[in-house]
Amino acid sequence: MKLQPLATLALSLGMVASLPLWAAAPANLRSAPVTVVTGAAQGLALDAVVEAGRQTVIAAQVQGAIVALPVKAGDTVKAGQLLMRLDARAAQSGVDVSQAQLEAARALAAQAQREHQRQQALFEQQYVSQAALERSLAALQTAQAQVRATAAQTTAAHTQSGYYSVSAPYAGVISELPVSLGDLASPGRPLLTLFDPASLRLSVQVPESQASQQGQVRVQVDGLPAFVAPQGQWLPAVDPVSHTRTLRLTLPADVSAALAPGRFARVWLPGRVLSGAPARLLVPQAAVLRRAELQAVYVMAAEGRPVLRQVRLGETRGDQVEVLTGLREGESVVLDPQAAAAQVR
Repeated sequence: MKLQPLATLALSLGMVASLPLWAAAPANLRSAPVTVVTGAAQGLALDAVVEAGRQTVIAAQVQGAIVALPVKAGDTVKAGQLLMRLDARAAQSGVDVSQAQLEAARALAAQAQREHQRQQALFEQQYVSQAALERSLAALQTAQAQVRATAAQTTAAHTQSGYYSVSAPYAGVISELPVSLGDLASPGRPLLTLFDPASLRLSVQVPESQASQQGQVRVQVDGLPAFVAPQGQWLPAVDPVSHTRTLRLTLPADVSAALAPGRFARVWLPGRVLSGAPARLLVPQAAVLRRAELQAVYVMAAEGRPVLRQVRLGETRGDQVEVLTGLREGESVVLDPQAAAAQVR
């Protein structure tokens, strides 16, 4: 990684470029030497991504304009909560028609039932023939079948009208809402994306040669303390192109609450101690100055002055962090970068 010029780095930190980048160090400006670690286990560092184990893209099943949209992206919703409502006037008219037809069919069935009972009584007194009785029975059965068919149509109409109200299938967070009030929803068009924050996990692609390593897996997410993944699951399939296996890591509850799908993390898989491995440099985390994506430290120059230098960081180890580039063995860093920054202004 190529280091930025000092002047550019000073501008990134909001400093005035016309002023010098060093000054005489005050007596209370404390520093600490760079710690050198040799013979450490060389673990494998990989990029991981946060994904939701339970995520749903809710799409429209019917066509209609969106007439109610009581939620927005980022909202937390409960199971069964209304997410949006489509214009259902045409569907409601169909329900009303089916309901009226069902009532008419039931009235005809009741009339056929009474007629059959009269024919049955007359047949027992031998006033009507067997054929007349059978005709009344057939009329009754036809009327009853018509009731069942109309009832099924009414149920289907009610079900169809229910598609115009979109509710949450489970409690979760709305991550995407690509539609607005008044938009036309159509069958298959995604309306929103919902995920369960309790199901978040990390997914990392591990080279097949490293998939047999056993031990604790350390995770670092920007802005959060490093932690050890509670559990891991190896998927059995191997990608034939990249020759990697997918490792899924569970997240602690307190960490999961602060994350969202799509966020990146750094994962360190356990490794073995290798002879001849290069030394690793560590500095206190308090010495690191962070501004957005910029990471830097103040290095004590030979004249006893703090000099600003950009670094690239690696694994976090307790209150120390590994420095991959930007420092050398034997150098010292200022423990209070804010105090050093005040001196160079």
